[in-house]
This record gives sequence, C-alpha cells and structure tokens, in this order.
Amino acid sequence: MSRVSRSDQTVIRVEGLEHTYDGKAFALKGVGFEVKKGEVFGLLGKNGAGKSTLIKILTTLIRPTEGTVTILGMEPSKDGPKIRKRIGVVQQDESFDFTTVQGNFDIYGVLWNVPKEERVRRREELLKRFGLEDIRKKRAFDLSGGQKRRVQVAREMMHDVDILFLDEPTVGLDVIMRRQLLDFVREDVKKGLTVVFTTHNLEEADYLCDRVAVIDSGRILVMDTVDNLKNMYKGKKTIELTVESSGAERFYERLATTLGTQANLKRESESAAVLSDNPKETLAAILGVAKETGAQIEWLSVRKDTLEDVFIDSVSRENVG
Repeated sequence: MSRVSRSDQTVIRVEGLEHTYDGKAFALKGVGFEVKKGEVFGLLGKNGAGKSTLIKILTTLIRPTEGTVTILGMEPSKDGPKIRKRIGVVQQDESFDFTTVQGNFDIYGVLWNVPKEERVRRREELLKRFGLEDIRKKRAFDLSGGQKRRVQVAREMMHDVDILFLDEPTVGLDVIMRRQLLDFVREDVKKGLTVVFTTHNLEEADYLCDRVAVIDSGRILVMDTVDNLKNMYKGKKTIELTVESSGAERFYERLATTLGTQANLKRESESAAVLSDNPKETLAAILGVAKETGAQIEWLSVRKDTLEDVFIDSVSRENVG
C-alpha cells in the first residue's frame, strides 16, 4: 500500500552494480533498481546478504567495482560532497559518545553549517518530537540502545535532507521503541522525504515500505510493491513449527526429503517455516515424519500469507538453484 503520493522523479538510479572487497567473492552481483521521490524503498535480507555494502555505495562511502549509480542526478564518484549535503545516513553502531544528547544535535548543526538560531530551534523541536528532552544532558555513552537509536535518527533531521538512508536502525530496540521510531520516519515521509531502509525484520518492511527488494548473496531476487508481492502468494500458507532439540536433526533431514519440491522449508536450529501450496498435505507430511522419527513437536501453527512468505520462497528458490 502506498503511504504517500510519490512523484515520477527518480532520485536514485542503480544499474549493473557489482562489488568485491578481495577481487574474488562478490558482495553485490548485477544489482539494479530505481527509487522515486517520496518513496520508502526497503532492502530486505538476512545478515550478510549485501544490504550494508549497497548502502555504503549509495552514501558515497565506498566505490563500486562495476556499475553506475546516480543520487539526485549526481554521481557519487564525482559529486560526493554535494550528495552528502543532501542525504542523511543512520548506520549501525555510530554515535558521538563523548558528548551529551544535546551536544550530538549541536555538533550535527555545526557540521552542516546550520545558523545558530535555526540550529537551536531545530534541536529543541527534535528533542521534543523524539521524546529526548528528559535525557538531553545525558552523555550518549550512557544511553540505552533504544535511546541512542532515537538520537541517531533524530539528529539527521538537523539539516534539510532529500534522502534518508536507514541501515537496520531498529536493531536492539524493543517492540514499542521500534514502532515509535518507524512512526517518526513515516511522518517525515508524508512531507516528501525519500527513505531507503534496510532490515531483516519482515514485519518492519511490511509496515513502513512502499516497495521492497529481497536481496540474498548480493543479488536482488524479487522486487515489487508490498501488496503485489503478497498477492503473488495468495493461496499459499506458512506452517511454523518447533521440534524438541534432541530429535530435530533427524526430523528435519527426513522432512526435507519427504517434502521435496512440494514446499519450501526454511530451518533455524530447532524451528522452521514451511511455505506450501497445499497446507493440508504438508501438515500430514510433518505429522507423519514426526511419528516415523519419534520427534516431539513443541509448536505447530498455520498463518496467513505475509511478506515473510515472499522472503522464504525467494531465498529458498535461490538456494535450490
């Protein structure tokens, strides 16, 4: 569902992007996409999929091995300083820990040459809006993970940005703080801000993004609007299960053989998710394998199709291929 009326103006264009750190393994392979002004574009993938490398290229921190990138009509290799003046970047584990919360905002205002009067006005507005007034004198080093994340996002608003890059900004936050942070971002999107948002949290992508690209092993596997992606999987259901650890290995090996290509199985330790066209048959297979192997099923549930189903299916197909 589109949350804003996006313009037709392309603010990010990526074509044939590839990157390797050692000349052997590729962190990105043939990546291409466009982002429109006022859009929330999500990069969805597990850790190590290539999301952070892509963000570093888009924010001028590293140069790609191959391919072309334009940001707001400019090339990062030539116009890095100009681009950096018009973007905000929230990376993982990055803060001015040596100063206070208020000091973080002041430093950012000075770095971006915001006049003092305007700097103070914006600082006070952001402290209030992000619920940071009570801890304004607290040193950033002493903040909780959630408080530090709010500071990192809020201070990017100290200067006028056209594009905000958020690299897994909610890592370490509890459910309430995650939702509050995403709501803060959505409010600015309504005013025309463009956001590129990386996450491995499917619920967040579903809540915030207009379009999503599923990325794995440096490749974009599928890309579309959130609604279109979920519509592709209507009729399919995801079966979630957890098996007692003592019998998990044998159970899942046997289940993978039994299911074959009938369903996509994604396993994490004792738990797994199975995306199936025929959930009744898959449930019967799961119960049959449990009986055959003597495994104890601790949790079994069938849920409606979600963005997680798209992710499971896309990554499973790539791994099989």
